[in-house]
Formats: sequence, structure tokens, C-alpha cells
Amino acid sequence: MVKTVVGDEAQVKASEETLSASTSPAQVGLVVGKLSASSDRALAYSLIPTPPTDSGAPACSLLRAKPAAKAASSGASSSLDFDVDWLAEHARQVSRMLLGGMTVIGIYIWASEASFKATSPAVLSQVLRAVSQVAPLYGTGVDERLLIHISYSPRRWACRICDMSSGRLRPCDFKYSKLLASLQTFRCTYNFEIRLPVVQAEPFKKVISKAISHLTKQVQNAKALIDGVLFLDGMDNTLEGPHNVEFLVPFKNNLPAEECSLEGVAGLLLFAGSVSALAYLGPKESIAEVISDLKLDIITSLRSRLDIILDEADDDSTTNNLENSLSQKATQVVFHELRMPWSAARK
Repeated sequence: MVKTVVGDEAQVKASEETLSASTSPAQVGLVVGKLSASSDRALAYSLIPTPPTDSGAPACSLLRAKPAAKAASSGASSSLDFDVDWLAEHARQVSRMLLGGMTVIGIYIWASEASFKATSPAVLSQVLRAVSQVAPLYGTGVDERLLIHISYSPRRWACRICDMSSGRLRPCDFKYSKLLASLQTFRCTYNFEIRLPVVQAEPFKKVISKAISHLTKQVQNAKALIDGVLFLDGMDNTLEGPHNVEFLVPFKNNLPAEECSLEGVAGLLLFAGSVSALAYLGPKESIAEVISDLKLDIITSLRSRLDIILDEADDDSTTNNLENSLSQKATQVVFHELRMPWSAARK
């Protein structure tokens, strides 16, 4: 459970200065940072404003209340109105580009105190839920998201944590620290190649998802070499500067038996490439955490590749047409190259 939010002093204050120079009465954006089930602190590395929509409309604006009588209108405040779909799309795109250990952990809102209080907590929870659905925190076990309200009238910061299951908002403390300056860099280039049989009339998404699922298991079970030294549980972080990481996978990693059957197989899919992964280690984190972040960066990069491929095609058109331009962008589908069973070749 998050009790304190720690923001990077340089990045967060620079964002506040930019917001102060803005003439917009309301603005919304994403909070990029880190949430961990093993810590009661949420780390906020940066605030990323959500750009205007394609039509030029803001993602967040003031919605004037409509009182029943003129007397009530004198005390009415403007509540906040969000383009939830646009904000969620922004979160989806940003989450694809983030490095290991850095995720979209919530949103920030730039608005007056009166406008923020006039906005229903249910609306705020709905916005956070939409962001969490498109930018999930894989492998963290965290079901919370951060909401930062930056008020300009009066000038103050307020942080709240939203429980995704209940939608309840609760306050938490906020403080500054030099987060980014204290991070250590861990780099890794992961090369992969996998061949999968393609069953007739099998949807393209299912074929690639199967390949990524198999690669995910390989990465999760891989051993790590850090600067040429095999990582063991409990290893202390005594080195400074960037570190190079290599992942060792088993020499042979057989496919499940059902994927090796030749019944109904129409061809062979080759899924190959490389992923450049980065992760950063904080002063109070263990090396095991940064290795987990690197693995997660590789896995999410593979999933993002699949999403990008499918964004450019309709699932129905790929169901019975695996030999299309879509396949050529990230994979190579080779038909009629299945070798005969080993026992038959011996005869």
C-alpha cells in the first residue's frame, strides 16, 4: 500500500514551472514512475502532458455546471471534463516506449482547487481505471494508481492513491528527492528466434501470441550475467557506472507436444529479431529487482510489437490469409518447408 509519493525534484519542478506559464485553466497528463508491491513509496520520475486531440480539443477542460436557479449559479463551480478515450490512447502509446522499471503509474491534473473539488470522485476513478487498463503494471502485483492534483488557486500539491478494485481515493504524502541522478543503468540486447508450425485457418494473432508466450517463458527462466559475472540471489550492488547484462537460456527448449504435431499444419512461421532493453536501479532496490525489470522490458517490447502489427491490420483479414504484407513486417511465414518426421527420413 502506497503511503508516500516521491517526485524527482528537477523534473517535477520543471513541469510545475511550465504549467505555471500556461494560460490553460485545466490540463491533464500522465505520471511516469514506479510502483512496487515491496515498497510503500511511489516514485514519480516525470509528468507528461497529454497533447490536444486530432481536432485540436484539449484532453481536459472545464464543464460549466447548470444550476436550476440563478441564485444557485452564483456559487456554482466549473467541474472538470475529460476526453477519457484520448487520454487512454496517450497512456497506451507512452507505455510502449518506456524503459524497464518505468511505467505509467497514474495521472496529474492542473486545475484550481474549486474545479477539482467540483469534479466527482467517480469521474476521477473512471479516468484512472481507463489508463490502468491500457497501461497495466505487469508483474508488479500492484492494484493502485496515483492521482496528483496541482492547484494554481491556491498554489499547492495534493496526492491521492486510487484503489482500482474499489475506486476509492485516499490521500498520501508527497516529497521531493533527486531520484534520476541516483539511478544506475543496466543494458541488455536479447536476440531471439523461434519457429512455430502454422495450423490451417489459425488466426495470425494467435500464432504470434503463441510465439511471444514461448519466448516469455524463456526470458523468465533465463539466468543473468552481469558484467560477465553470474547473478546469484543476494548479490550486492558494489559497482558503479553502466552495467551490461546477458541472459542465458537453455541450449534446447522444446516446444510443447501439441505444437510439434504435424496434423493440420500448413506451414512454418519464423519469428526472429532482437530487443534492446534498459532498466534502472534505485539506491534502495536490489539487483534482483532490476533483473526482473529488464526481463519485463523485453517481454513488454515483444507484446508491443504484436500490438503495432495488429494495429495495421484487421483480425478477420488475417485469419485465413497468413501470407500477407502484415507477416512480412515482423515475421516470415514459410509454407511447404516442413521436413518429414525423423523416423520417416531414416527409411
